[in-house]
This record gives sequence, C-alpha cells and structure tokens, in this order.
Amino acid sequence: MNLYWQTYCTAINWHELAELYRLAPLGNKTAAGLKTAYTNSALVCFARTDGQLVAAGRALADGVDCAYLCDIAVHPDWQGQGVGHELTQRLLTAAAGHRKIMLYAVPDKQDFYARFGFRPMLTAMALFDDPALAAERGYIRFES
Repeated sequence: MNLYWQTYCTAINWHELAELYRLAPLGNKTAAGLKTAYTNSALVCFARTDGQLVAAGRALADGVDCAYLCDIAVHPDWQGQGVGHELTQRLLTAAAGHRKIMLYAVPDKQDFYARFGFRPMLTAMALFDDPALAAERGYIRFES
C-alpha cells in the first residue's frame, strides 16, 4: 500500500492524530494540544494511506544550533515495516545543518534511534509536570 507524506499541518484531523498517539502507545494527548504543538513546531511530517493516518512526528528547531525530534508515533499495524525509520529519516533530513539534533525516546525504543547515530546524553535533565509518573515510566531517576 502506498504512503503519502506531508510536511505541513493543513487538512490534519487532530482527533485522528490523538487516536494515533493513544494506539502507538504514546499517551493520551488531546486534539487541541496536538494542534498547538504541531502548528508551533518548525518541522512536521505525517504519513497516511488513502484512508488512515499511520505515522506522525515533529521537531522543534532554531535553524542553526539545536533541533529536537519529538512525538514520533507509528500506528501499531504499521510498526516494524520501515515507516518509523522513514519518518525519522525525513525529520533528520529536514533538521540537517543544526549543530546538535536531540530526541527523547520511549525507554524501549532507544536501540531503534541508536541506528541513526543517536547516543545517550550524560548531562540531559528534565522537569516533568508529574515526576513520579515520569520515573515510573523510566524517563527520569531520582538521585539519592
């Protein structure tokens, strides 16, 4: 089946995107929140078939120093078929020229991103709105 790639937010069904994130599974994100996040992102990429949104991702980028790939999601029916690889490669190509390109991955997907050359950071830190949940999911640890 052919995939159609789109690098703009026009004609996106934000409720369909929210459902994709729920199924991927990357959490329960609201359609309104996703619309705000995507329309404020420098780089976006969507993949769809004739009737279904199958993948999406975005990047925050300043055009020179830093780009941050985030919210990369692939529908479970399409995982393992190269769609996530193609989506990530398209975002990396669009972000080329930045001094550093970062991402933050679901803990069990780090090996996937290592294939693109991503390496764990030794000094990255984050503030989460729910630090206990972030620690439970493996995103942060509390130092003793």
